[in-house]
Amino acid sequence: MSIYTRLVAGLVFPLQERAKQHDTVAVRRQMETTQWWPRERILELQTTRLRALLCAAAEVPYWRDLFARLCFDPQAVRGPEDLAALPLLDKPTIRQHVDAMKHPLAAGLARFNTGGSSGEPLVFFIGKERVGHDVAAKWRATRWWGVDIGDPEVVVWGSPIELGSQDRIRALRDRLMRTQLIPAFDMSAARLDEFVGRIRRARPRMLFGYPSALSHIALHAERRGQRMDDLGIRVAFVTSERLYDEQRTAIQRVFGCPVANGYGGRDAGFIAHECPQGGMHVTAEDIVVELLDRDGRPVPPGQPGEIVTTHLATRDFPFIRYRTGDVGVWDTATCRCGRGLPMLKEIQGRATDFVVAQDGTVMHGLALIYVLRDLPAVAGFRIVQESLSLTRVQVVPGEGFSPDTEAAIRRGLQARLGAGVVIELERVAQIPAERSGKHRYVISKVAA
Repeated sequence: MSIYTRLVAGLVFPLQERAKQHDTVAVRRQMETTQWWPRERILELQTTRLRALLCAAAEVPYWRDLFARLCFDPQAVRGPEDLAALPLLDKPTIRQHVDAMKHPLAAGLARFNTGGSSGEPLVFFIGKERVGHDVAAKWRATRWWGVDIGDPEVVVWGSPIELGSQDRIRALRDRLMRTQLIPAFDMSAARLDEFVGRIRRARPRMLFGYPSALSHIALHAERRGQRMDDLGIRVAFVTSERLYDEQRTAIQRVFGCPVANGYGGRDAGFIAHECPQGGMHVTAEDIVVELLDRDGRPVPPGQPGEIVTTHLATRDFPFIRYRTGDVGVWDTATCRCGRGLPMLKEIQGRATDFVVAQDGTVMHGLALIYVLRDLPAVAGFRIVQESLSLTRVQVVPGEGFSPDTEAAIRRGLQARLGAGVVIELERVAQIPAERSGKHRYVISKVAA
C-alpha cells in the first residue's frame, strides 16, 4: 500500500464518513472479523440483527399494521426461517405505501429512484445506517483483492446519481480518492478512444463498472492494437448486470487482471461479492437471502429460486422479504478462502443490452431506460430496438398516463436514437417475464 493510499484509507476517508455521520469504518472493521467466523456463529449474529430490525419495523406504520393483522411477534423470531410468516415485498407495494414505510423517527433520509431489472420505476429512501453498511460491504470486498480506498480507480458508470453530481466538492473528493468517472452512455468509436487513453493515463489499481461497458472498452482497445495489460490493474469489479463468460474472458485477456463479480442494487443493497478463490460470498452480516420457488417455498441447494432479501441495516425504511426479480442457486461447497459466509453458485437473469443510434453511436441500454423510468405515469416498460429506424416500446400505463406521456417518451428516445427513428408504443397490461424469471427491459436486435 502506498503512503498516499494509507493516508486516504486511514485518515481522509474516515474523516469524511464521520462528517456524514456514517459508521462505515467501524462496520468494515467488524465485517473483516465476522467473515472468518463459522457459519453457525454468523447465523447467530444475523438472527440477532434480524430481531432488532423487525422490532424497529414494528414502529413503522406499514409494518406495524401488517404485523398486527398477522399476529406476528418480532421478539419471537428465532431465525431467518421465521420470515416465512410474512408476505413478500414487491415494488408495487412500496410505491403504494412509500410514506407509510418510513420510520417516524427517521431523519436525513436520501431519496433514490431505480427502475430495477423489470423496468418498474421505484422511489424509496435510504438512511445513514444503510449507506454506511453498504459502503463497508463494498470496501471489504475490494480489500480482498488488495485494493483500498485511495488507490487509483476508474469507474465506468451510467447512473445520473453519479454523473449528475460532479460539482466542485464532488470533483475535489474524487481527486483526493483518486477516482475517475467515465460515462457508460456514449460508446462511440471516438469516445472509446478517449476512454482507453484515460485508463492508460490513470493506471488504476481497480476498474469498476458494468461488465458490458468494460468488455466493450476492452474489445475496442484490442481492435485498435492498444495494449492494456501493462497498467498494473489488480482487479476489474463488475456489477449491476449479469456477467457473461465471454465478457469475463475479454476483460481478463485485455486488461490482464482477474474479474470480480458483485451482485446487488440500490434497492436490495450489496448482496454478494466474489473473492479471489472464486466464491460468491453473501454479505450475511447485513442481508438475509432467501431463494424461493413460485409458491414462495425455499428451494433446495442446486435448484434455482427467486432471490428475496431482507436488509438488516434498513430500520429507517425497512426492506423485509424484498423480491429482487433475479434468480439464483445456492452453493453448498466450502470456499478455499476459508470465509464462513454463505455462497451463491449462480445468479441468473441480469442483462442490459447496448443500443445503436442512427448515426452509429453505441450507447449503454440505460441511456433509454432513464427516459421512461422517471416518468410517474409509467408503471412498467420494455424497449425493443428492432432496427436502426424502428424501436418498439411496451408500456404498462400508470395513473395519469396520457398522450402527453407518450409524446415525452418519443421525444426522449428520439433525442438519443435519432430524430428519424420511428417509436412505436404499445400499451399492455403487464410485461411478461422470460423463462429465467427475469424481465429484460432493453433488447437490441441491432447491437446483437
